Amino acid sequence: MTPAALLLSLALLSVGAFWIGKSRSLAIVGGSRGVRNLHSLPSHYGLMTAMWCALPALAVIGVWLVFQDAIILRLVTDHLPAGVRELPSNDLSLVLNDVRNLVAGNVPAASVGEPVRLAAAEYTHLRGISRMALTVLVMIMVIATVLTVRSRITPEVRARNRVEKVIEWLLIGCSTIAVFTTIGIVASVAFEAFRFFAKIPVFDFLLGTQWSPQMAIRADQVGSSGAFGAVPLFAGTLLISLIAMLIAVPIGLFSAIYLAEYAHPKFRTWAKPLLEVLAGVPTVVYGFFAALTIGPALRGWGESFGLNVASESALAAGLVMGIMIIPFVSSLADDMISAVPQSLRDGAYALGATRSETIKQVVMRAALPGIVGGVLLAASRAIGETMIVVMAAGLAANLTANPLEAVTTVTVQIVTLLVGDQEFDSPKTLAAFALGLVLFLVTLALNVLALHIVRKYREQYE
Repeated sequence: MTPAALLLSLALLSVGAFWIGKSRSLAIVGGSRGVRNLHSLPSHYGLMTAMWCALPALAVIGVWLVFQDAIILRLVTDHLPAGVRELPSNDLSLVLNDVRNLVAGNVPAASVGEPVRLAAAEYTHLRGISRMALTVLVMIMVIATVLTVRSRITPEVRARNRVEKVIEWLLIGCSTIAVFTTIGIVASVAFEAFRFFAKIPVFDFLLGTQWSPQMAIRADQVGSSGAFGAVPLFAGTLLISLIAMLIAVPIGLFSAIYLAEYAHPKFRTWAKPLLEVLAGVPTVVYGFFAALTIGPALRGWGESFGLNVASESALAAGLVMGIMIIPFVSSLADDMISAVPQSLRDGAYALGATRSETIKQVVMRAALPGIVGGVLLAASRAIGETMIVVMAAGLAANLTANPLEAVTTVTVQIVTLLVGDQEFDSPKTLAAFALGLVLFLVTLALNVLALHIVRKYREQYE
């Protein structure tokens, strides 16, 4: 039985265990003619039985699958011909990789030697035995645990407490995984960034105005000495993000005000989802739209006014990026405006305020923390965008404030540096991690600022 089929069978068995535990608890109460009351609901006894059925079996399956491949490869290696077993470790690894590819069907059998075909056949045989043994073991465990738990179900068993305790530990485990994953990502980026700063001074990176990371990473290559001044990248990122926010904030905010305060409910029911469809469009589609429609249109309009507009410009990327993040601003602002209590509006109307005065003086002030937080989150989204900039703004690291020229951003350069030949002892490759660390710190600062503004003004309002 394959792992997927085994997991599906375990899920079905867990459902059966739930009903067995629940039926057992109901039978106990019915047998005692209602004299003895259950400590917990019957569903809690069913959940307790299902958990004891599923969790140990899942643990065994996980451990088994982790070590299965290594054990089978060791057994296959022991049965290889002596000449193959005595190969250097790198060559032996290549042979075992051929065995895996042949078993997976990635290579035809005619393209490998006889020892590899025999090893692949043995690997398949051992894997079948392993899966059969795992299936039998899991079934025995499930039956044994279900029978054991069923026999121990009594009215005094605190099933609810046990179920809640298991769920609590599962939640703790999930949150721990999330936290340690974040720590691992930050640590890996920071470690490589510090290696870069050991080669390139921090101030040369943060304050330098020349960005040309091309370097020779092998002895047979020709490359420049490399210049790692990131100011042009920061300026390009800021310019495109500023254009995007100038488009997204007014349109998103005004659309939110209209939908929340002025629009008819029937119009809102279809207009709001239609607006939020923009958030589900892949960024590569926006990139195509910017490169094939907006960019040529801006160049044509510029020529009609005597302006020299680059075929790839910050304005084209910023306009399309602004359209992309309109739903972020609009949805968050709409939610914040709708969350303002109706009593505040009624109080303003009772004092003689008009609808526009009520929105401006009461509703917007009450919703301001959430709106500002949403705008800052949208700014973080704009700063981290890559695909639109690659396709519409280009790769040139120009230090300019002219939106009609081609610029690039931090995220685009990260992608560029990690494509092609890479040598992780070279400043060229390590520069991507330094840029990633700066980008992480900037977006983290924006998120912290958004949370601070929300909490500060919410406390004043409350």
